[in-house]
Amino acid sequence: MSVANPKADTTAARLNALTMPTGGWSEPARRDALTRVQAMGLPHRRDEYWRYTTPDSLNAPEAPSAAVFDDDEAPLFSAHDRLKLVFVDGVFDPAQSDDLSHAGVEIGRLADASDLHWARDLYGVLEARGQVPVARPLAALNTAFATDGVLIRATGTPERPVSLVYLHSDPESDATLHHVIRVEAGASLTVMEHGPAAARLNKVMEVDVADNGAFHHIRAQGRDHERRAVTHMFARLGSESVFKSFTLTVNGVLTRNECVIELTGDDAVAHVAGAAVGDGDFHHDDTVFITHDAMNCESRQVFKKVLRNGATGVFQGKILVKQQAQKTDGYQISQALLLDGDSVFLAKPELEIYADDVACSHGSTTGAIDETALFYLRSRGVPRADAEDLLVLSFLAEAMAEIEDPVIASDLTTRLEGWLARRR
Repeated sequence: MSVANPKADTTAARLNALTMPTGGWSEPARRDALTRVQAMGLPHRRDEYWRYTTPDSLNAPEAPSAAVFDDDEAPLFSAHDRLKLVFVDGVFDPAQSDDLSHAGVEIGRLADASDLHWARDLYGVLEARGQVPVARPLAALNTAFATDGVLIRATGTPERPVSLVYLHSDPESDATLHHVIRVEAGASLTVMEHGPAAARLNKVMEVDVADNGAFHHIRAQGRDHERRAVTHMFARLGSESVFKSFTLTVNGVLTRNECVIELTGDDAVAHVAGAAVGDGDFHHDDTVFITHDAMNCESRQVFKKVLRNGATGVFQGKILVKQQAQKTDGYQISQALLLDGDSVFLAKPELEIYADDVACSHGSTTGAIDETALFYLRSRGVPRADAEDLLVLSFLAEAMAEIEDPVIASDLTTRLEGWLARRR
């Protein structure tokens, strides 16, 4: 008598609903990723790193429907001089995008790349490395079945940041995007991302930063209430390189952002930060794994979540320090501000250290609005709603401070203030 295997059945159903692109330089990496997905199976609530987040809607053969959100605001980052690349329901739209030719950077499209493209040596490589010691089957699924994405190689320092804009026009859309980014030695690149993308999104970004290179990443996951998304960022850092990533999330039914970073060169720096604000049917999961594998490196994880009306926030962050990674400086903080008694914050901070000359710390706290501070503001004539918003912004300030560009930081703070005002 056969024994039912729900995980195998779910994986088979999902794979049967997909068609893998064939031919070209990416096919060996795709087939390798497919083999790994079949061996691992798609995530299940019983898996250790999915115990706080139910992956059913991400595993389903068909994407759950999500209404197209009509936004009356000016597009985010529109005031900035940027190189705009637009995707509509997961497909690159050249008509709405800028000319890809730009000094200091080479940009191509995954769907159009030739057999001799530089990305053939990177596509799926960092994702595969990131499967150890924690399996990330949805990332492998992405590598196998991604239909579009951009390939960006920074050879200098472009005058303008690259802005990836994701638009959602089909309520049933299911987008699988895979971006590959290479920052050459001594070069630097800033990438901005925003937009709902699709009813369901599975996105991978592989970032390889060479010696003395710098990569800055700012992402805004906006006001689309029915978004279901899983994103993965895999990064490898060379000597004296810099990687900084910040994500602002407002609303969305289910969002899981995974970040896996390897510091493989001495004196490298990696900062990952996030601020999330949600209420009601809102589930937000940040899962981070940073491996120190070189001398005198620094990493920071700063995550803040503001939750109300039964919203759920999750943080899983790990710092792994290998034996040779002496003089490591690792910092991790995760905090939640609960605006009512129904919301929940679940945290799993971890340190695993094999070196003996390190300075590593982690902490996690959950609390309510400071009533003393609230009383102070109200006693000076500040209405309660305004006072609460000021305290929320103050709470999020440490995470927002991780944004390197003050103009972008100011822009996001202004947008956040507007979003908070509309949510009263």
